[in-house]
Amino acid sequence: MATTRQHPSRRYTVGSQYICFNTMSADGEWTQNFEEAVTELPTVVDVEIGDNSDAYDVYASGNIYESDTPVTSQEISETNVAFPESLLARMRGETVEDGVVLGGGYGTRPFFAYGVEINYKDGTKDLRWYPKCKLTENDDRAETSEDTNKDQNRGITIKAYGFNENGNTVVKSLTDDEAMANMTSALFFAKPLLDVASVKALLNT
Repeated sequence: MATTRQHPSRRYTVGSQYICFNTMSADGEWTQNFEEAVTELPTVVDVEIGDNSDAYDVYASGNIYESDTPVTSQEISETNVAFPESLLARMRGETVEDGVVLGGGYGTRPFFAYGVEINYKDGTKDLRWYPKCKLTENDDRAETSEDTNKDQNRGITIKAYGFNENGNTVVKSLTDDEAMANMTSALFFAKPLLDVASVKALLNT
């Protein structure tokens, strides 16, 4: 049996984030279609992604017959130095028209695709699309200015749901793999991606 020694690169920084709204059905359900416009925001301070899982054991004949921990959704919590108010209002399901926002009430929060890039010290990237997301929380706090600089960061929390029959929540391109070495952020984040074939096709155009 051969032993392969690896020296993985350390994470260096988080890159831009990307938002693309879903073209939902008349009933407000998620579809595989998205708007043409993708918004890039180079405003991320930090991002934390956690799994919501449903662990279970199946018993038979006095023993554990099967055990599994499916990931049912993922929670994405992030901090931004800035975030466009009109974009946030739309993510909240509020009415936005020519700089006027009607907030609160009974609006339905829309589905959108959320993308983020994570950069490593060796120059490789972890590029991710979460195609089926909704905004769940955001803070709205402002402070007075002072003599010294004080960042007034804003936090948002997004929930990513399973988007296919297998319950997958994310599509990634890992550029430390030779097959993905030529993948760029511009290619990957041009539009939301839903499967392996569509990611590979980007490198054959």
